[in-house]
Amino acid sequence: MLHEVSFKSFNERDDVQGWIYVPAAKPKGIVQLVHGFGEHSRRYLHMIVAFMDAGYIVAADDHVGHGKTAMQNDTWGDWGDKGCHTMMEDEHKLHNLVKSRYQGLPYFMFGHSMGSFIARDYAAAYGNDLTGMTICGTTGVFRHAEETGKLIEQAIAEGKGKESDAEYTMKLMGWMCERCDEVSIGNEWICSDPFVQRDHADDPFDAFTKPTSNQSVLYFIQMMEVITGTEWAKKVPESLPIYNIGGDQDPVGEYGKGIYEVSNWLSDTGHSVKTKVYSGYRHEIHNYSEIKHEVEQGIIEFMDQLL
Repeated sequence: MLHEVSFKSFNERDDVQGWIYVPAAKPKGIVQLVHGFGEHSRRYLHMIVAFMDAGYIVAADDHVGHGKTAMQNDTWGDWGDKGCHTMMEDEHKLHNLVKSRYQGLPYFMFGHSMGSFIARDYAAAYGNDLTGMTICGTTGVFRHAEETGKLIEQAIAEGKGKESDAEYTMKLMGWMCERCDEVSIGNEWICSDPFVQRDHADDPFDAFTKPTSNQSVLYFIQMMEVITGTEWAKKVPESLPIYNIGGDQDPVGEYGKGIYEVSNWLSDTGHSVKTKVYSGYRHEIHNYSEIKHEVEQGIIEFMDQLL
């Protein structure tokens, strides 16, 4: 069963578009899936079906400036004017909507890439909502974020916040194909499978190759800043178990270094965190045909053990 839902964004402008996928069986829990920068939630249909087959309700939305939400509101690449917590607060709204319909079930969150940043921000603000959390393709200290943020702040001070200057995106992310042998699209860092690369690039709901406003890129950088270090980890309830996964050829996680940075921040502040790094794989470990079933099963086993 599929429910389509819509709710007003924290930015007070957009109507966020979302979906609740319900298995044809008695559900044992709920998973809220949080997608990454530039993409949309239906890129995760394989994972959604795996979670449903395992007995979980799955809730997901398309963030402001992304996917169907951007199409519905005509706001591609514009996240509004309410700051870097906007998407996190929208996920809290979706959580409350889903909980009002399906009460009394354990509630999990899965976030990939920027979605993992949102999930980590959510855990600091609303971690007691969750039974467990999986973060995938996350970042530690992201290369060039600090200096790029300062440049964008200057541009915004000059009245260029709603403009889109590719210079800032290139400074922030232009290095990410440095370990890719052949680069023709520019997204090769996500996965070594050329079919995944082309599917990503040609997806009409994918905003990754569309301009993102300078202000929104700054929000993206600030999303990473607020989840950095033990200062962030101390805000996460110690009772929240976390599963941290990624690939050791993923530039977002600085080729494994950033993944372990996050796990160490959590461990140093008394949290229970399980870490699994897949050797030889890039950013989207869940989109490699040879390991995606293993990745999904690992998340399911993590959740099942907490029921």
